[in-house]
Parts: sequence; C-alpha cells; structure tokens
Amino acid sequence: MIKKIKEWAKNLKRQIFVLYFACKDKRVPLAAKIFTACVVAYAFSPIDLIPDFIPILGYLDDIIIVPLGIMIALKMIPKDVISDCEVKAEEMMKIGKPKNWIVGSIIVLLWVVIVIWAFMKIYELYI
Repeated sequence: MIKKIKEWAKNLKRQIFVLYFACKDKRVPLAAKIFTACVVAYAFSPIDLIPDFIPILGYLDDIIIVPLGIMIALKMIPKDVISDCEVKAEEMMKIGKPKNWIVGSIIVLLWVVIVIWAFMKIYELYI
C-alpha cells in the first residue's frame, strides 16, 4: 500500500512539472494557461488553503484539490503540448523543482494581500 502511495505522489509531481512546462508553451490557450498557472503555483506554494497541522482536513487539499486541478488543467491543454511537456518533465524530475524567487515572492505577497483583505472584512463586520 505504501508503495502505491509513493508511486501516486511521484506521478502527481511529474504531472505538476508537465503543467509547469505547459504554462510556458505558446500553443496553450490563454484560459488554460491562467488556470494551469494557478494549479502549479498552488502546488508549489508552501501555503495551503487548509494548514497541514489541522488533523485530517489539513491534507484534504493535497489529496483532493491539487489532483482535481491537475485533472482539469490537463483536459484544457492540447495533447501534443502535453506529450512535449512530459519529456521535459521527466528531465526535470531528475533535477528537482525549479526555484524562481520572483514568482515565490509574488505568491507570498498575494497570500499576504488575501489575509489582510480577509481581516479587514472581518473587522468591518464587528464594528
């Protein structure tokens, strides 16, 4: 059973890399690029909708949201692009996930803005 889970996780990681490369491909429609970029950013982001320290619920986003997003994104991308990106993803699996500090900073900034906005809305409700 553990071997199957590890294999599932490895396949999930490979699919994220496929989507990462698909985001950069000019043959992918704009709507698919935007959705795919969101899925990849969420998968690479250290911040989750439900924090992992919350028992059971914390891992639901990793088990449900990310695979569901991957499945939808893969359906939006042309098959020939996916084939090309799978080759690149296999190479990337050997190296590791890319580090892009600018994009990482933008993601953190986005989460900070969302949290501040949420606190402001909650504050308005209680005043």
